[in-house]
Amino acid sequence: MKSKNSCKKIVVKYGGSSLSDPERLCRAVSAVTNEAKKGTQVAVVVSAMGKTTDVLLNTAKGTSNGKMAKHDLDDILSMGERTSVRIFSAALKTNGVDSRYFDPIDNDWPIITDASFSNANPLREECEKRIRQHVLPLIEKGVVPVIAGFVGKTLTGKITTLGRGGSDTTAFIIADALNADEVVLVTDADGIMSADPKMVNNVKRLSQIDVNILVGLADSGAKFIHSKALKYKPKTVDVRVINSSHGDLTKEGTVITGSLATELDVEVAHPAAVAEITIVGEKLSENPKLIEEIVAKARAHTDLLGMSMNTNSGILYVSAEKPLDQLFNDIHQTVVQNQETKAMAVKKDLVFLKIRGVGLEETHGIIGKISETLRLNGINIAGILTITSSILLFVDWSEREKALELIKTALRSH
Repeated sequence: MKSKNSCKKIVVKYGGSSLSDPERLCRAVSAVTNEAKKGTQVAVVVSAMGKTTDVLLNTAKGTSNGKMAKHDLDDILSMGERTSVRIFSAALKTNGVDSRYFDPIDNDWPIITDASFSNANPLREECEKRIRQHVLPLIEKGVVPVIAGFVGKTLTGKITTLGRGGSDTTAFIIADALNADEVVLVTDADGIMSADPKMVNNVKRLSQIDVNILVGLADSGAKFIHSKALKYKPKTVDVRVINSSHGDLTKEGTVITGSLATELDVEVAHPAAVAEITIVGEKLSENPKLIEEIVAKARAHTDLLGMSMNTNSGILYVSAEKPLDQLFNDIHQTVVQNQETKAMAVKKDLVFLKIRGVGLEETHGIIGKISETLRLNGINIAGILTITSSILLFVDWSEREKALELIKTALRSH
C-alpha cells in the first residue's frame, strides 16, 4: 500500500497513431510535461510513429524474398520504437522535463524475453527485477523514462519483438513492477466503444469494462487491445483508455478493471448434473420465434447453461438440479406443434466442464489434444462449445473426476 504522502505514479503508453505527425507528437509531449510538472511520477512507453513498422516490415520482406531470419527481422522492426524513444525523450527535455530513454542495446534494458522471435514472451521475474532496479529510481528522482514498447531482448542480448499488442504488454509489465496507480493507454479513439464505428452507426463509449468481458471482444477480432497483452494487466492497477486529441492525461475514457486467469486450467462449471436436449428438424434457424419459445420454456424450469444451433437442429444444455420431466414434456409439445421441428432427444447425467485461460485461442491443437486424451481413456464427449478464451465440454457425470485429471494433464503437457 502507498502512503498518503507518496506521489501518484502512472505509466502512459502512446500508440503509433498518436505519434504519427509532429502535431500529435507535440501534443503527446505536452500532456506528459504537464503531468510531470504537477509532481506525478510518469513512465512513458511509446510505439513506432504512424505506420513505421509496416514500412519496415514490407521493405525487409520485399528485399529478402521473405527468407529473412526472424531474429534479423526483429532487429529491423525494433528501429521504429527505438527512433520514437529518442525523439520523445529529447522533446521532453526541450520542455524542461528531465528524461532518459531506454534502448534494448542498453545494459540496463528492462524487458527481457525468451527467444521466440517475432512473438516473444517476457520473462516476468527478470523484467520485474530490472524495472525495480533501473526504472523505479529514475521516476522517484523526477526523471521521466521513455521506453520502447513492442521490443525485448533475450538474456544473450538478441533483440526480439513481442508480437501483437506488444507495446501494451510492455506498459502493463512496467506498471506491475512499479506498483503504479494507473496505466493510461493513449489512442486515436475516445475509449473502448460499444462497436467498431467504422462498421456500426451511433456507437457509445463504455465508461468501464471488466477485462474478462473485454477479452471476449479481443478474441473476436475487435481492435481494442490484443488478448495476449491483456493477460499481463496487473490485478490491482486500473487501465484508462483515452483519446490523444485531448492532449490531457486526466481526461475521461474507458476504465478497464480486473485481471485474467493466465494459466490454462479446467474446472467443473456447474455443481449439479446437466441434461442435453437435442431438437432436430428442417430450417429451424429460420424461425426465431420458435427458438425464443424453446429457450423461454427451458428458462422457466431451470438454468440454461449453454446452447448451440445450426440450420436444422439445436442443442440446449440445462441444469438438472431440479426435476426436468415437465420441461421435457413442454419442449416436446412445441416440437410436435411446429413444422420446422420433427423430434427431440435427451441425454441426462452430464458434467459441465470449462477450460479457460488467456491465449487459449492461440494454443494450436488444444481441442484435438483434449479430445484425443479423453478418447484414449474411454471417455465420450457429449458436447463441446468454444466461446472466446474458453472451451465448454460435456461428459458423463460419473466420469467427472477422471476427466478433470486427464484434461489438466493434457493442458500441462501442451
